[in-house]
Amino acid sequence: MEHTRRLTRTEAVASTTARRHLDLQASGLMVLFCLALGLQQVAIKAVAADISPLAQVALRSAIAGLLVAALAYRHGLRLPDFRAHLGPGLLVGLGFTSEFVFVAWGLNHTLASHMSVFLYTAPVFAALGLHLWVPGEQLTRRQWAGVGLAFAGMAVALAPTTAVENAGAILLGDALGLLAGFSWAATTLVIRRSSLSEAPPVQTLCCQLVIAGLLLIPVATLLGDLGRIHATGAVIASLAFQTLVISFAALLLWFSLLRRYFASQLGIFSFLSPVFGVLFGAALLGEPLTLSFIAGGIALLAGLLMVTR
Repeated sequence: MEHTRRLTRTEAVASTTARRHLDLQASGLMVLFCLALGLQQVAIKAVAADISPLAQVALRSAIAGLLVAALAYRHGLRLPDFRAHLGPGLLVGLGFTSEFVFVAWGLNHTLASHMSVFLYTAPVFAALGLHLWVPGEQLTRRQWAGVGLAFAGMAVALAPTTAVENAGAILLGDALGLLAGFSWAATTLVIRRSSLSEAPPVQTLCCQLVIAGLLLIPVATLLGDLGRIHATGAVIASLAFQTLVISFAALLLWFSLLRRYFASQLGIFSFLSPVFGVLFGAALLGEPLTLSFIAGGIALLAGLLMVTR
């Protein structure tokens, strides 16, 4: 998704123009946005046999990065604008790259539905980091309770993997999903604590995508992943969806909505993404859902709601 795809990190760089309450049109667009994000992990997993998840992330980041760079140029951004935020720009690019390396690696082992849930632990990690390092972002008692509930749900959701087939591999993939969420949260903290908090959102997104493409294309080439691609119709459709819908259109839609409406109200919809991810994983990939994972996932999402509401 090129996070998030990123609900928490883009909220951090939203402009401060006047905003209004959600209307029916904005609500409908947010549901579509979350539907697209929910399909992201499924789209990667569905064609993993013909193109590795790492190659998918590398190619979509590189192509979407070029598209966003062209858009940034159209908006009047030039190299001096990027050099003015070079340090934090590199850090958010590295954090973004790490996030999707963990997603790609994790999807080699765990289920798309699991990755959809564990990736969205990012708001909890971000809230803890903001509490420690950003003045005015300290957690309330209710939010601390939400953090505790989220971590309890996380433990319950992880537990059933010890009793199913390929339990060790699934547990490893789930842990990588948590690391992806942690990387997403770290990127949020860099943005909030740096000059990028005042930069145009398209500039931050450009840094993330371009750096990810520059780093991952050589890695995927060295590992031989780009040479093992079977360009089937499903592969082409999946890459087109990930590049044009997720990494480009969906994130730009999010930026646009964030400028017009209250971020807190938009953020509530973010909890639909992992729910859709679980449903799509079960319906389209036939992934099994255990009662423990469902119960833990519900507790985790409830905790996230308490933290970010």
